Amino acid sequence: MNILFIGDVFSSIGREMIDKYLPKVKQKYHVDMVIANVENATHGKGLMKKHYEEFLFQGISLMTMGNHTFSKKELLDYIDEADRLIVPYNQPRALPGVGSREISIKGKRVRVTNLLGLTFMDGKSQNPFEAIDDILKDDQSDIHIVDFHAEATSEKIAMGYYLDGQVSAVLGTHTHVPTADEKILDKGTAYQSDVGMTGPYVSVIGCDKETIIKRMKTGLMTPFQPAEGEGQFLATLLCFDQENQCEKIERICIDPYHFL
Repeated sequence: MNILFIGDVFSSIGREMIDKYLPKVKQKYHVDMVIANVENATHGKGLMKKHYEEFLFQGISLMTMGNHTFSKKELLDYIDEADRLIVPYNQPRALPGVGSREISIKGKRVRVTNLLGLTFMDGKSQNPFEAIDDILKDDQSDIHIVDFHAEATSEKIAMGYYLDGQVSAVLGTHTHVPTADEKILDKGTAYQSDVGMTGPYVSVIGCDKETIIKRMKTGLMTPFQPAEGEGQFLATLLCFDQENQCEKIERICIDPYHFL
């Protein structure tokens, strides 16, 4: 089984990249299931219902979120019916949503869990290392993929080793920059610190570069402005054998200089 995980989909350009490249990637790599982190899909922060439905139509089986989960308040109106959406499992308990879901693909039970990191984040979430233990106690899935939405590479690496042999893959999201450390750990868990961003190519992690440079040079809080222009499609492919072991992890990069 081949499972494709698409890195943080950012703004209209990210959505355009999904529409343009996902069918081609699925065909080339014989993809059986698609997962995407979509917490930045609507204008760079949050997810509107029409975009959630658009991703479903495009064949994305499960969607994960992150620290911008509730940036679009519209989510509160449809979150209970969004049965393919996964919010951070360790978010504050008062917030709605499901943090881990299992679906059947080609006779296999595939679980996806979303976790938020603590380091350099807002600090309101439960400890992710403790939270994941609750899921692992009763998990009967064949394949279990964890989206660890976190800032610090050290925290992500630690989570990878903590879950090595307990889940099928730990893939990092949130920093929007792909890391070249994809590997299969000693006990069989596939790992990558960050899958990267599907969105504007010339940008500062998705935002207009001049606006961000001005903010960093002057200290003034310039407006949040998603970048325009050409896009990129970044994803990670996980290939599983008949025994549900990940035998290959591969970065996929499509941008103005890397073609499909």
